[in-house]
Amino acid sequence: MKKIFIINGSQNFAHSGGKFNETVTDWTIEYLTNTKQFEIKTTDIKQDFDLDEEVEKFVWADVIIYHTPVWWFQLPNLFKKYIDDVFTAGHNKGIYKSDGRTRTNPDINYGTGGQLHGRKYMLTTSWNAPATAFTLPGEFFEETSVDDGAMFGFHKMNKFTGMEKLDGFHFHDVEKGATAENIDIFKENYTKHLEKTFNF
Repeated sequence: MKKIFIINGSQNFAHSGGKFNETVTDWTIEYLTNTKQFEIKTTDIKQDFDLDEEVEKFVWADVIIYHTPVWWFQLPNLFKKYIDDVFTAGHNKGIYKSDGRTRTNPDINYGTGGQLHGRKYMLTTSWNAPATAFTLPGEFFEETSVDDGAMFGFHKMNKFTGMEKLDGFHFHDVEKGATAENIDIFKENYTKHLEKTFNF
């Protein structure tokens, strides 16, 4: 039985109530529970949590699933703080032991000191920006994908710990396009992604 750790990285702030990523988290739990092949643990970063228990969840899991909105082209502040605090607490406790270098040859092997080898992770993000903002010539993101652009550092962070990236899923035009019909389409497409990703 595969062990899955699901993190809801949304929060309440300004005009955002964090509802969409709560919904995506529910979709994920629903799908994985219905397959009866997975043991699941969850964290909602808006709730109180114990740092050592969170470290243990990362070490316990075979796959970590991150759900997050993107605010000002980065992670929301509480989610970033969660990662900073938990990963730091995980030093020599299963997340990482060092940056991988040695004092005798400090120019090489940076980023190889992670302790989460053998684990995988999947990222979902939600955007006000439409998908075309990333793909069309002359549009805002200059034909650079979410993963190679705004989330590049996020992926490097996970690689630093030793984890391997699974294909993620990005929800676009969530604010202006969040009609009931589009939400149904989001769920259908995301469920297909989960079926493809967790077909092992």
